[in-house]
Amino acid sequence: MQESQETETHISNHLDEVVAAVSITHRKKFQNKLPQTALFQPPREKLHLCEEKAKSYSNSHKYKQAIHELVRCVALTRICYGDSHWKLAEAHVNLAQGYLQLKGLSLQAKQHAEKAKQILANSIVPPYNENTDVFKFSIELFHTMGRALLSLQKFKEASENLTKAERLSKELLQCGRIIKEEWIEIEARIRLSFAQVCQGQKKSKEALSHYQAALEYVEISKGEKSHDCVPILRELAGVEQALGLHDVSINHFLQAHLIILSRSPSQVEAADSAHIVAHAAVTSGRHEHHDVAEQYFQESMTHLKDSEGMGRAKFLSIQDEFCHFLQMTGQKERAISILRESLEAKVGVFGDFSPEVAETYRLLGGADLVQGNHSEAHKKLKKGDLIFLLSATFPQPYDSCLVFYSVSRSRPSYMDHRTKGLWPPSRLWASSPRPRRLLRSQGRHRKPKWPSAPASLRTPCWRRPGPAQQQTDAPTLKNPRTFLGTVI
Repeated sequence: MQESQETETHISNHLDEVVAAVSITHRKKFQNKLPQTALFQPPREKLHLCEEKAKSYSNSHKYKQAIHELVRCVALTRICYGDSHWKLAEAHVNLAQGYLQLKGLSLQAKQHAEKAKQILANSIVPPYNENTDVFKFSIELFHTMGRALLSLQKFKEASENLTKAERLSKELLQCGRIIKEEWIEIEARIRLSFAQVCQGQKKSKEALSHYQAALEYVEISKGEKSHDCVPILRELAGVEQALGLHDVSINHFLQAHLIILSRSPSQVEAADSAHIVAHAAVTSGRHEHHDVAEQYFQESMTHLKDSEGMGRAKFLSIQDEFCHFLQMTGQKERAISILRESLEAKVGVFGDFSPEVAETYRLLGGADLVQGNHSEAHKKLKKGDLIFLLSATFPQPYDSCLVFYSVSRSRPSYMDHRTKGLWPPSRLWASSPRPRRLLRSQGRHRKPKWPSAPASLRTPCWRRPGPAQQQTDAPTLKNPRTFLGTVI
């Protein structure tokens, strides 16, 4: 008995090794997948399991894994039903929806929808009125094709496919093949797609009626507090804003914001929602909406005040927008004090040579100029302009300081392989209008006589020694940040 048990154990271990060796799946991926007994499941059970996993991955925002499972569903459906069954067409439509919704790949979605249409044309045989599932699937096929064409900006073809889906759904409702609640859900999605087509064609009034109908259908089917109302409300408010209906637009943005808050959102999501309301109130340009804008700016910044990383960067960008709003409404002193306090935080988050820091210096310099402090204004405006140019042209601090040294001290500097051998860089820097005015103000607007480049830089850039071995006239900079501050 013991020998037989040992033999069975040995055989099972050997089978496990064979399965692990033959399997195409990588070991690291295989650990989190199905147990080994699932390898011997029938294809239909595997198909059902892959469909469930695709839904689970999609709900948990694991889009790459969801697309992988949808691809497996297509392969398993072909094994189970053959090449000419409408179930295979349905699998292609599901994959097209995944590409469109999860990845935004419109062309791939269109190709899979066309493949599904070909399969469906070959699979339908008389009598045509027996299988209701085929007609329901046909609605999804036309709707998916219309949305894919909409993303590709082929509005006429998209409208034709959406019209087919709408007509087929009405016929199924009249024949009693689908119930009214199901038709309302289908109609809500079709009306939303029609609204987006009209908006893409710049037909705002037609888009407005479609958005209103889509919102009404969603509220009937899922309730007024449903999260599915939020994107429709925001798109509807955007169309109303374009038509000049600012009061109604702000109310719809507020309605979407209240729905978001009722579902226990994250701090970033709540801040984004409040920021959208504030931005809509500012866009109206009306004095009566200034209180609404300030209230929701403050609410948005409150949600992000203690955040780190990307949340901190978003907080500073919203704070800058709030300062612009304060300046627009005449509260300049309050805006300047907020900007002064935020300068150190911006340097820590965005870096010394960033457009955000440059813009802050410009605003502070403009405030000093208004107050009559011309010396400080000149320093800050000059520093802001130089930081902006250096951040746009030279992403690395060492090269930025070399160029700054060459301009401010009238000495040549030499460029490395990133500049394709152009020499000297100060001529490139002085080619834009703002630095040209600065050089003119310093009495150096005439073209200087530059000395010849050193021998070490006459050779091609790929043969030159490294930066540590080059001997140039430019100084050795150990701390570019300190150097920039001392020169200015």
